[in-house]
Amino acid sequence: MNTTRSAYAVAPGVGQGVMALDTGNVPEEFRAHPDWKDPVPSIADAATLGEGLRKARELSGKSLAALAADTRVHERYLRALEENNISALPSRVFAIGYVRAYASALGLDEQLAVERYKRETPDGSVPLQAPTGVAFEEVRRYSPRIVGAVVILALAVIGWNVFQRVSLIRAPQPSDIAEVPESWSLGAVPGQAMLRVGAPQPAPPDQTTPALYITPGLEAELMGIDPTNAAAVAAAAAMATVPPVQAAFNPRGAIYGAPASASQVVLQARKPASLVVRMADGRVLFARQLAAGAAWRAPPGVAATIDVSDPGAFDVYLNGEHGGPLTGVLTPLSQLNARADALARQTAAQIQAEAAAAQAAAIRAQAVNPALARETPAAAGEALTPTVVPR
Repeated sequence: MNTTRSAYAVAPGVGQGVMALDTGNVPEEFRAHPDWKDPVPSIADAATLGEGLRKARELSGKSLAALAADTRVHERYLRALEENNISALPSRVFAIGYVRAYASALGLDEQLAVERYKRETPDGSVPLQAPTGVAFEEVRRYSPRIVGAVVILALAVIGWNVFQRVSLIRAPQPSDIAEVPESWSLGAVPGQAMLRVGAPQPAPPDQTTPALYITPGLEAELMGIDPTNAAAVAAAAAMATVPPVQAAFNPRGAIYGAPASASQVVLQARKPASLVVRMADGRVLFARQLAAGAAWRAPPGVAATIDVSDPGAFDVYLNGEHGGPLTGVLTPLSQLNARADALARQTAAQIQAEAAAAQAAAIRAQAVNPALARETPAAAGEALTPTVVPR
């Protein structure tokens, strides 16, 4: 007896308000203890979930009202759970919550209680589904029929299209022309002359341009030349042989390099191209990708070489007048400056010669026509000298 007492003396929970876990034979002296409580029977041992919950509540000594106060669930819902009256419960989600709260208040396994509730009251809103293997077998069973139906439908569509095309093909019909016209075989219509097309004739001259009218005496008034004076007419003819002024430099973009007053050579780009100017010692004086219309003024007295990507893309202007395009990829700058100096000296000498010839012609004209004696030779030379406007 003492051994049994000592064995149960170490059992936890006795005298501490905790239920004993041993469900075997317990001595009466332990059952007589004021803190002794019989173990709660398992829910799985009861016939139904409601019966197991009711037995556990009765063993705990709690009433439905006290349990409703602990779980905060209405007493009628707790009674419905004990009586397995599912129709008296609210929705399935709330009913599962009530079962979980009921089991927790009695110290039962909540998950076990919820699982048994779900097993005893299956959800009718979710339809039962066949296993995956069954569905696959159904597909395999009907697959030959489906394939056959698809093949028959495709053959029907193809056959219908072929029938429509064949039915639209018309058999060759004889020509409705009973007799071939004579003009088709002979090339001409009886009673009419054949029209022959010859070579094209040149266009007639323009009749809207009137003939040039020259007002008598107008040249003498404008140029100061007497048409009856052969010497003055000869001098004017000599001046007419002077080559006209070439196209002048027209800035159409950015201008780089030396100032305009200190440069005689200008390179202007017709289209986008690169321009590199290198000194004799290899240093780069200027390097840039010029846009169309951009220009570079070359400084005088500098020994450098012009290197371009495309010679035809640059126009050379000497003393403000067009001197043609660049002749090569590499061009010495001294060569262009020498050309500009030569053209400047040639133009100055030509102007001096023309002025001297005009003065001599004026003197001869004064000797022939005394009416012009009051005019000084210098005034006559200015009248005969063309005005050169730098561009």
